[in-house]
Amino acid sequence: MEISMFLTCVETVTKELVSWMRGHESSVFSISVHGSGRYAITTSSDTAQLWDLDTFQRKRKLNILQSVGIQKVFFLPLSNTILSCFKDNSIFAWECDTLVCKYQLPAPPESSNILYKVFAVTRDGRILAAGGKSNHIHLWCLEAKQLFRIIQMPTKVRAIRHLEFLPDSFDAGSNQVLGVLSQDGIMRFINIQTCKLLFEIGSLDDGISSSVISPHGRYIASVMENGSLNIYSVQTLTKEINKPPPPLVKVIEDLPKKKGNSGDLKVKVTSGRVRRPARSRESKIQTRILKQDLTCGFEKKENELSDGLNKKRLQILLKGYGEFPTKYRMFIWRSLLQLPENQTAFSNLIDKGIHVAFLNLQKKYPIKSRKLLRVLQRTLSALAHWSAIFSDTPYLPLLAFPFVKLFQNNQLICFEVVATLIINWCQHWFEYFPNPPINILSMIENVLAFHDKELLQHFINHDVTSQLYAWPLLETVFSEVLTREEWLKLFDNVFSNHPSFLLMTVVAYNICSRAPLLNCKRKDDFEYFFHHRNNLDISAVIREAYRLLDTTPADIHPDSMLDAFVALTKGQYPVFNQYPKFIVDYQTQERERIRNDELDYLRERQAVEEMQAEVDQQRVEDEAWYQKQELLRRAEETRREILLQEEEKMIQQRQRLAAVRRELKVKEMHLQDAARRRLLQLQQDQREMELRRLDDEIERKVHMRDREIAATAKDLEMRHLELESQKRLYEKQNLSRNQEAVAKEMKENADAYRQKVDLEEHMFHRLIGTDQTQNQKIHKLIEENLAKAEQACLNTDWRIQALHKQRCSDLHRNECYQEIAKLLRKNRKKEIEVLNAMMEGEAKKWEEAEEKDFHLKSEKKTAALSDASRRWFLEKEIHDAQHPCDKVVPKGRDEEFASGCLPRASQLNDISEMESLTQISLNQRKMHWDAMEQDLMERARNLRQRLITQAQNRCQTPHLLAT
Repeated sequence: MEISMFLTCVETVTKELVSWMRGHESSVFSISVHGSGRYAITTSSDTAQLWDLDTFQRKRKLNILQSVGIQKVFFLPLSNTILSCFKDNSIFAWECDTLVCKYQLPAPPESSNILYKVFAVTRDGRILAAGGKSNHIHLWCLEAKQLFRIIQMPTKVRAIRHLEFLPDSFDAGSNQVLGVLSQDGIMRFINIQTCKLLFEIGSLDDGISSSVISPHGRYIASVMENGSLNIYSVQTLTKEINKPPPPLVKVIEDLPKKKGNSGDLKVKVTSGRVRRPARSRESKIQTRILKQDLTCGFEKKENELSDGLNKKRLQILLKGYGEFPTKYRMFIWRSLLQLPENQTAFSNLIDKGIHVAFLNLQKKYPIKSRKLLRVLQRTLSALAHWSAIFSDTPYLPLLAFPFVKLFQNNQLICFEVVATLIINWCQHWFEYFPNPPINILSMIENVLAFHDKELLQHFINHDVTSQLYAWPLLETVFSEVLTREEWLKLFDNVFSNHPSFLLMTVVAYNICSRAPLLNCKRKDDFEYFFHHRNNLDISAVIREAYRLLDTTPADIHPDSMLDAFVALTKGQYPVFNQYPKFIVDYQTQERERIRNDELDYLRERQAVEEMQAEVDQQRVEDEAWYQKQELLRRAEETRREILLQEEEKMIQQRQRLAAVRRELKVKEMHLQDAARRRLLQLQQDQREMELRRLDDEIERKVHMRDREIAATAKDLEMRHLELESQKRLYEKQNLSRNQEAVAKEMKENADAYRQKVDLEEHMFHRLIGTDQTQNQKIHKLIEENLAKAEQACLNTDWRIQALHKQRCSDLHRNECYQEIAKLLRKNRKKEIEVLNAMMEGEAKKWEEAEEKDFHLKSEKKTAALSDASRRWFLEKEIHDAQHPCDKVVPKGRDEEFASGCLPRASQLNDISEMESLTQISLNQRKMHWDAMEQDLMERARNLRQRLITQAQNRCQTPHLLAT
């Protein structure tokens, strides 16, 4: 997942977030700001980005290979050069505006090849110091683009963690003292020229984690390893001479402009003595031992610098070249103006915040750069807090703006330059406050009248006063009529001379512009001329100012009326009260009164605006309410139309649905009629099949009965023949054989009995099956009739409900319903006729079923009689078999033989009787079956009659409802 890092820019006074800048994907470890304050470079491990601080937009991005990595990217002071240092020791210089590579530094010698980790540059941007995980420090000359010195720190130093040059207000930016923070937590300060150890801070027990030096080189802030913050005074540290001698620090290489042999550069370090290398023919190398500087050189440095920057010598130099060097101009100005740099006093003024008079400065002076606007606002507020008159001075922003733009990165210097300008070059400006300084303008007019009467007369003729041709130049300090370079060149001369030089410059500007001024006839032309840039040589103006300064008589010369230059006091700023206090106080009171009146007016206006806003809001709400009501009314009308259309569609759909229902009802009636016909036909076919099956069954039963009767007759004949044969056999055989014959006969009778019993049981089972089949048919018929009756009942209920809904919903269609009821009555009459016809056909069928039921009943009665006779016969036979001697009369042996061997007449009678009984039983069985059949038919007829009656009663209900 990609994580985007961003930077925030915060206003230091208001503590408000100004902007935030996004673009880095890893943490930012270095931020470098250009000397003008317009650009900034942020560096991370994988990329460096160039930002425009006016718009807070990214201008360029430097991407590199991941394997190389970036060590540091920063601006060189006092130049537009960007220095990029990579982890492979390659160092490139880029042009800030075009981002074109200007040069690349060569690789360091192999004898002292280290990986650079930390870097430091002097304030003039000429020398680059680099160090890393070694006790060597490489010093590069960026102008010559070569390594000119390698400094070896003591052996106890194994790695260098931080490098920083110690600034000095009097070395013109060519810093000579380098602070080296090593891995042991001690920061050593050495002179890179003399290679002497000056002092050191920190110790092994209380080591330094990180350190930074104040911009003016007076204090050193160090974060200790134990978390504490120590502040060191450089002036005190330079006076400490009674501490133990420091370790030796030695220059092991001092490279001249011409390259020498690397073997001649090596030097061995010994304690107390230093061995020098042999002299080479091409170059000489000096080896120096760093010693404790026992003399207090820093105490006399300020005097030496002031002697070197003597004001007269600077004036001679200025007259010779016309301007100061651009690189040293700010330094020279600070020296000429003798700025005290009262940081504490200035901080007190800044801490008071933005003055109320300049809260709305951007409305009167809209400046594109927000940073420049904030600096101007702070500077003017500090001046207003310093002296009350400056809060009422209308031209103060015009006076201070060019200096604010020039010193926007150093607000202290900016404030003190403007304050010095006001005290010295704006003398007597506020005596006629709030009017322009009439006395100063009179001096200018007197000088102009002495040197160019014609031009002054021309001004008088066209009603052009000094407030038009002199005051615009003074209140803007020529910033409106000169370019940046011309303005800087002019003020090089202003700050180098007496305060009267500024007034002479105004006169010189008019005299040098006399030709175009003499051609101007209108007052607007004069106003335009003194508020816009003109084609004028500033060098000629400066020369003319010097001429006027030298040739003006003493009685009208401004220097006789103006005091000499007075610098700001150190510690606290002087009191500025050179103005009419009563006027300022009165204006302050009036302003306060006006401000209070304005606040009251604003409150009243705010109340009125709030009331007006409420009225407007109410009107808007009313209009919105009316519009909403109108929209609701239109929506209601639209929805009513839609509802009517939907109702119309619904009526049409209902009509179509009624037509479809009628068609479906007709189809349903046709289908029901067809289904009824098919059902009746199916029932008729089933009944015909049942009748045919019953006829076949009756015929089969009659045929079986005939066969049984024939078989019984044959059995009787066979029995008769057997009896006859037995009779003859009884007559011929003896008693024992007769007994055997009797036993055999009895066995045969028993077999015949068993066959008959099996036959009767088979017939009985068939009778039972027939009875069950008949019962199932009757049950099925009953269920069908019940289903028909229920269906008729459901149809009738549906019709009743439909009729009731129709009558409740549409009364005006009663006539149509009556016609439909008539049609229904006609249909019902037809249905009744059809039903009566069906009932007549069904009655006939039931009569046939009753006859068959009666026949079945008779058959059952016959079967019952047959069973009774058979039971009686069997019991009788069993009794006779069990008591055969009860009917024999013993009259002697012969009689016994005769009675035992010959059949008696009584036995023969019994046989004939049994045959007759068998015949009677068969007849009775037939009658029983007929009676049973008749009974079943009668029951079925009664059930059918009840079902028909119920169906008629249910069918009569719709007729009653329709009527």
